[in-house]
Amino acid sequence: MTTALDTDADTGLFGPHSVTWRVHLEPVLFVGGLRALILQALHPWVMIGTYQNSALFDPAKAWARFVRTAEFVGIRTYGTTAEVERAARRVRGLHSKLRGHDPATGRPFRLDDPEYLLWVHCGEIESYVDVAVRSGVLDAADADRYVAESARAAEVVGAADAPRSRAELADYFTGIRPRLRLTDEAITGTVNLLTARLPAPTAVKLTQPPVAALAFKTMPRWARRMYGSPGLPTTDLSATLALRAFRAVASRIPGPPEPPRMERARRLMAEAGTLP
Repeated sequence: MTTALDTDADTGLFGPHSVTWRVHLEPVLFVGGLRALILQALHPWVMIGTYQNSALFDPAKAWARFVRTAEFVGIRTYGTTAEVERAARRVRGLHSKLRGHDPATGRPFRLDDPEYLLWVHCGEIESYVDVAVRSGVLDAADADRYVAESARAAEVVGAADAPRSRAELADYFTGIRPRLRLTDEAITGTVNLLTARLPAPTAVKLTQPPVAALAFKTMPRWARRMYGSPGLPTTDLSATLALRAFRAVASRIPGPPEPPRMERARRLMAEAGTLP
């Protein structure tokens, strides 16, 4: 039987010659995904809206939410054009229905405000590219290519004018930092995420605490300080060394079976001569 995955001509947003395909094959990106959620929590309105609408604040459901997010990233990265648009349309539709309200004034706001969507995108991409560079997956030039490619992912969910280089990404964070703060919602959501109840004993469950700690340590110093951590340069060095060790170990340990999209991506990259 023929499926969409058999149609090799359609490689979606990226393709076998992209940096994005290569980066997202790396297990160390799991650390980046957790880091992104911790960083994204520092936007007060995004987090208040999330608190009022999301299962993130139910410890029993927090892990399932993270898995759903990871599944969407997988489709967005490796899916065909039709699969990407279908998943993105579902996400846009969901976000369009969500409303938050200011607890002090009752003022309503939309969770799909382009400003908030851009924040979520930048928190995700900054986390992925930082982890990829520090773990040795990317050099400086390919890191800029990765950020530029990621603008396509921003567009499909409605985030416009996304940064297209690490310098533009840094400028974005410099501009938005005065509007960030640690809220009670951020503390609750982050604690629930990092102590989420996993469904069954798995390798992920056994490694969750140290990986979660590493995700926190890899955040920018200013972000760690907002959470009450000292944000010392020595933490940056130790986190970088830990990321490199994590990548080295992960590359030698057989992982769980990959989704069909990732298997297809490996095959297409091998055929194109771009598989690491």
